[in-house]
Amino acid sequence: MRFFHSIRWRMQLWHGLLLALVLSGFGFTAWRLQRENQMGRVDRELEQRMGLVEESLRPRNATGPDAMRWSSREQKLFDGMPGQAFYYAVWQRDGERGNVSASAPSGIPRPERVPGPPVFRSRGDFRESFHDTPAGDCVLVGRDIGDELAGLRRTAWLLAGSGGAVFLLGLAGGWWIGARALRPIAEISATAAKISDGDLGERIRPADSESELGQLARDLNNTFARLQAAFARQAQFTADASHELRTPVAVVLAQTQSALARERPAAEYRESLAACQRSAQRMRGLIESLLVLARFDSDETAEADELCDLAGIAEESVALLEPLADEKNVRISVEAAPAYFRCNAGQLAQAVGNIVSNAICYNRPGGSVRVAVHPEADGAALTVTDTGQGIAPEDLPHIFERFYRVEKSRSAGQEHSGLGLAIAKAIIEKHGGTIEVASEPGAGTTFRVRFGTG
Repeated sequence: MRFFHSIRWRMQLWHGLLLALVLSGFGFTAWRLQRENQMGRVDRELEQRMGLVEESLRPRNATGPDAMRWSSREQKLFDGMPGQAFYYAVWQRDGERGNVSASAPSGIPRPERVPGPPVFRSRGDFRESFHDTPAGDCVLVGRDIGDELAGLRRTAWLLAGSGGAVFLLGLAGGWWIGARALRPIAEISATAAKISDGDLGERIRPADSESELGQLARDLNNTFARLQAAFARQAQFTADASHELRTPVAVVLAQTQSALARERPAAEYRESLAACQRSAQRMRGLIESLLVLARFDSDETAEADELCDLAGIAEESVALLEPLADEKNVRISVEAAPAYFRCNAGQLAQAVGNIVSNAICYNRPGGSVRVAVHPEADGAALTVTDTGQGIAPEDLPHIFERFYRVEKSRSAGQEHSGLGLAIAKAIIEKHGGTIEVASEPGAGTTFRVRFGTG
């Protein structure tokens, strides 16, 4: 049935079962204690009278075989209100019934012979005690307990009624508490449905923020916020990639259309092909950068499993970039001390090359770039300092974002796609490192990278 799949119904059924078991156990125990108290009191009274009857049967007190003489005080022990009077009956050794009290009910069956201490039994509305005396006589003492049994029945009905009322009240309270407890789950479900429909700005507003469900709501809100930011970055990433690819594609189309429009000299064809080649190279570089970032996003990059020298990686990267530095009229120097840690040398060389290339391209003519590597107590550190144009404070938090370029950078280096620092940061963090930047507009920029020993 469908309601068995409902958390509220399952909680209610479990709660009702436990409540029924507890109330039933309590009611039965209370009734049994009441009955035992009642029967215990009656049994003690029967024992007292059993002793009196046995004493009267002793030969020294009897003038005949059936003689039973009691004082007025003893006689009162067998007096009582109607329905509460005690009675006795005696059977002789040969099975003949002897003395029987006037208050005894008719048709009392002779008990089985029970030597030893008295035995108690309930017979309908009567409670009786009997046993065989040493002389062989059977003595029985009893009492009508109809009033006690009626009282026990009233007690049973009272306990059943009270338990039923408590059970219904408990079920109602459990349903109300369950509804309040599960209400945030319904709100979470409704909010998740809105988010799945595309409303990424929707958030859960829990009534009780300190409860477990309130904490869950906060965690889900944080997850939704990260999800919204990821979708926003994806949308921005797609728009920026399209923008970056639009220009070289437009150049290729323009050059090919112009070349195909009419016959041209070979030199013009060569010039068009060279322009198409430059545009294709730019597109290839952009696509390769996008593939690198995609591999980092999907965690498909190679593991850091080589013992590398950061100083050697930095020196090789600087050597490869010296032609670019000469072209930009920028002096570049390296101060490197051996610093070893486990890494992927190829990826780390790409990250260092991107940082140094950025420092060269956005420097001023005649400026300088200083690359320093030194070991630390728990790893290695790399510092790249340039004397370039610097970065404005409002741009610093965004320079590692994909395709982000400040306006001055756009005019200074249109050949850059804005992915170099994003790739460098992804590689460094993949190796468990950190990268920080400090800059002063007009005075230069410093990148600091630190790695652990791994």
